[in-house]
Amino acid sequence: MHGLLNTKGFIEADADAVFDALRQRAALWDVPYEMSEDLAVFSVWSSEARLQKVERDVHITITAPERRLLLTLQESLAELFDEKKLAVKWDEVADGALAPGLSLMSVSAVQRRSPNFLRVCVEAEDAEDAERFGSGSLHFRLLLPPKGRQAVWPRINASGRTVWPEGEDAFHKPVYTTVAQQGNRLEFDVFRHDGSPTSAWAESNPIGQTVGIMGPGGGSCPPVTPLFLFGDETALPAIIRMLSLSARPVEAFVQASPEDLCELRNDPRVTRVDDLLQALEAFPQDSGGFIWLAGSAEAARRARIMLTERGLTKRDFAAAAYWS
Repeated sequence: MHGLLNTKGFIEADADAVFDALRQRAALWDVPYEMSEDLAVFSVWSSEARLQKVERDVHITITAPERRLLLTLQESLAELFDEKKLAVKWDEVADGALAPGLSLMSVSAVQRRSPNFLRVCVEAEDAEDAERFGSGSLHFRLLLPPKGRQAVWPRINASGRTVWPEGEDAFHKPVYTTVAQQGNRLEFDVFRHDGSPTSAWAESNPIGQTVGIMGPGGGSCPPVTPLFLFGDETALPAIIRMLSLSARPVEAFVQASPEDLCELRNDPRVTRVDDLLQALEAFPQDSGGFIWLAGSAEAARRARIMLTERGLTKRDFAAAAYWS
């Protein structure tokens, strides 16, 4: 991993305890790692952490392709070892900086895209802060400050961990999908429904307000052929995005009102359905490719059972709960 960013640290502790903690976290995250008596290598997010036993210490080197990922992995390791009462002494910490992956953006527009969706546009001062949301992962976390309070943004502390505000300063932190990104602008759709803090916020004319956009994170458009997408209204933004990203054969089956499908009305790849699970059940079993489904927790649960009974594995499908 030459020519990439790196940072170093060390732990004055029993190497067995350090390596055991790393092994447990790698298994929890289901990420690859290599381990010998004196060396552990942990790989995630196109980044790498190497832990080398040197006499009584464990030396750590983190390498990553960008600062956001470097700080994120540093934070993850700091948190992991802190939980095990193992203190890391880092050569460099971004003490006081905004949390890794957090960009502050201003709301520039809110428009009624369809009867049940509002399209929100936010703008960053620096185009680079928005551009990373235009490729790769589909999702980001929206940080909405408490109404009527000055935002206290999460920041990195001296140990490399992020400190989040609590109590009256705690954020509402829902996950949304990037529908479009161009220059310093990022757009996402909010599904209008009662009881949603984000829906209420979007309808309150928040033009000019500063929000936090954190990420990107979550899934990406599966790079398989053919790709079959199933989703309800809440999955519609992700389906719109994947249809725009996929250069491979793709079909989408969406349980939504005809009015909410206005952007996709003339797209021959899209079929409106009345019942998501019925559409999945009727889908040919020998279709091949990859099946992606998102909707209610119950729909996702039943879809997993249905597809597993067909003999499909995690390599063949993904079923995500977008709401419960």
